[in-house]
Amino acid sequence: MQTVKKAAMADPRDLPPPPTDLLDGASLFLDFDGTLVELAERPEAISVDTGLAGLLDRLAERLSGRVVLVSGRSIDQLDGFLGRTGGAFGVVGSHGAETRLAGGAIVRPDRPASLDAAARLLADRFRGREGVVIEAKSLGVGLHYRLDPSAESEAQALAAAFATANDLHVQHGKMMVELRLPGHDKGTAIAALLGRAPFAGHPPVFLGDDLTDEPGFAMCAEHAGAGILVGALRDTEAHYRLPDVAAVHAFLRNAP
Repeated sequence: MQTVKKAAMADPRDLPPPPTDLLDGASLFLDFDGTLVELAERPEAISVDTGLAGLLDRLAERLSGRVVLVSGRSIDQLDGFLGRTGGAFGVVGSHGAETRLAGGAIVRPDRPASLDAAARLLADRFRGREGVVIEAKSLGVGLHYRLDPSAESEAQALAAAFATANDLHVQHGKMMVELRLPGHDKGTAIAALLGRAPFAGHPPVFLGDDLTDEPGFAMCAEHAGAGILVGALRDTEAHYRLPDVAAVHAFLRNAP
């Protein structure tokens, strides 16, 4: 894979599709929701292609184990959606706070009591709001208001106040806000993996769709790699763009 130099671009519409040989010799990092699977109105309602895990296994074999899912979801959630535990690829969950490399065990910190308190607060505040969905995670709690956009201001303000008082991080996403452990993001997760085998010395490529993926794009650029934005055009640290999940699957299937 060639080292990518990002030209200054005032308009994100200048982003080209990734070249077919981009993954040659690379370390591949993949977001999950909005990248490998379509977003759904409720986080538990996503539909996962039955062949996805097999596709990831084949990519990992082709890249000598250098394939990792990097998601805001917990590893346990991802295992449930993929229908199995483990595989030839690694998994990073909870925005970088927990990791399981291929064939290994999950490494994660203890869950602080403040996250349980946050979950109770959100449940109490939004009780009876059918369009607001609270998502429990191993190291976070998310509040989705895709079905009730009127809840956005209240949710964001409540999360910000609680995070400040309890040393938590506010993570913003598409029609949602999350309280999670501080000190981790997708960029730090990718950086940590690039310092160890089998990823060290191989330019990173990261595919993602959300603002939560921007630290990962920036980290790839710092390590002579590239980010690939999935979905709508916007200002981004990514070098390339694919229009949707179907295009991601086609790119991964056709990678040499």
